[in-house]
Amino acid sequence: MRKILVLFAHPKLEQSKANLALINAIKDLEGVTFRDLYELYPDFNIHVNEEKKILALHDIIVWHHPFYWYSCPPLLKQWIDLVLEYNWAYGPNGRALWDKTCFNVITTGGSKELYCSSGSNHYSVAEFLRPFEQTAILCGMDYLSPFTVMGTHRVEAIDLNAYAEKYRALLEEMMRVPDLAYFKTTNFLSEITLPNQ
Repeated sequence: MRKILVLFAHPKLEQSKANLALINAIKDLEGVTFRDLYELYPDFNIHVNEEKKILALHDIIVWHHPFYWYSCPPLLKQWIDLVLEYNWAYGPNGRALWDKTCFNVITTGGSKELYCSSGSNHYSVAEFLRPFEQTAILCGMDYLSPFTVMGTHRVEAIDLNAYAEKYRALLEEMMRVPDLAYFKTTNFLSEITLPNQ
């Protein structure tokens, strides 16, 4: 069974019903290691070697965060900058993350209709996440489409629970399926029908 590392970054978690619902659904899941970066590193002093050891133990890496100014909160960016070092994560001798799988789990206040060529944000979420995709590719990881919960300011509690259940089911399925190629055939993981559901 694959092991999943969820690197969660939200500087104002207490104000996010959507993220609280999502993380409560998965943080006790067997095979999932949940790390709240703002809880672990409130001073932004990331323990790089410890993070590398934890990465080595997992097959799937999840960057879970709210969509802040078309990117991630600053602590997750700092984690990427410091932990994914040259000749460890990438470069001539950087093979530590090869053959792992990576994807983003994000929440947005704006609805899906705002994230397209005709919407006020002009680009899709997938287009805004290209730096994450390229980071994963540079590090030899397979990058999957993001799991998204959009329009969180208007999402009803019953719908948040449905997203949370889908998130949990997705991670459970990713730990079990023989080939993760199935998950590469979708545009947004949150909109797929999971196999055997």
